[in-house]
Amino acid sequence: MLHYALVFFVVAIIAAVLGFGGLAASAAGIAKVLFVVFLVMALVSFLVSVLRR
Repeated sequence: MLHYALVFFVVAIIAAVLGFGGLAASAAGIAKVLFVVFLVMALVSFLVSVLRR
């Protein structure tokens, strides 16, 4: 999940440098959503592992 967020972030940076504002904004938005999903999944995984002990 984090890998995909980084890929979309790189795509957003490249699109912004090349002047594709709409594509850059879309890719940055997708990267933000994927990063938040990654953080939530990491937190849930951490809590489950702590509660199992």
